Amino acid sequence: MKKTENIKVNYYFDEAGDPNILGRKGVNLIEKGQASKIFMVGYFESKNPKELSKTIEDLRQEIINDDYYKEIPSIKKTAKMFHATDDCQEVREKVFRLLKKSDFTFYCIVARKKEDLFRKKFDLQSAKLYEYLVSKLLENRLHLYSEIDLYFSAMGNTVRQKNMSDAVNKAIAIFEEKWGKKNENKIRTFIQQTSEITLLQAADYVLWTIQRAYQNGDFRYYNYIKEKIALVHDIFDFVKYPKNYYTPKNPLEAKKIDPV
Repeated sequence: MKKTENIKVNYYFDEAGDPNILGRKGVNLIEKGQASKIFMVGYFESKNPKELSKTIEDLRQEIINDDYYKEIPSIKKTAKMFHATDDCQEVREKVFRLLKKSDFTFYCIVARKKEDLFRKKFDLQSAKLYEYLVSKLLENRLHLYSEIDLYFSAMGNTVRQKNMSDAVNKAIAIFEEKWGKKNENKIRTFIQQTSEITLLQAADYVLWTIQRAYQNGDFRYYNYIKEKIALVHDIFDFVKYPKNYYTPKNPLEAKKIDPV
């Protein structure tokens, strides 16, 4: 168990994919190709959030004020915030080049969407799924720093103050039971709009690279910044268990995560 550092650190959470499995009349949306096969939650850990936020925001202002980009339709969305899915390729390149040289660490948990499992474990409720994934991500990560602020990207009724606080408290309880050590660190939880918090936008970009690898077999972006991605836990890949943890030393590869 690592000792607690006496510093303040921020965690910025975002999600990718969708948590839905069933549609109207119980139709399986995954089988119909109308829902993602995976749902993932990840967080961007920063020890210098103000400095990094300013650097990323300066880049966004530079882009939206550059005449080269003004005729690109997606720049209207970029003017509000960075979003990996919506931003054009030229913008993505600039953001990824900045992230590659920035100081941060990323942690992610991937949930393969299986109807029977999700029905039994989460009653097919997205809020319960999200809460569970957050608690699993944090159960070994909340004792590391004396003060931690957690920022969650708002997601309707799925991400609310109460269930995110419940996820944090559950993670703390699991850690205390495992190690017999009480967590007395200062931990605060905030629900924010992604457009309001620059590093939530950075979290979106990193999560997008993992999503592309899983859903499209495209590892280009993940490989470019994989040294920043400390963990991808493919939690419901029972075939690979216990080797379903991916790190810079054991990076994601198609042969490891197929089939999804």
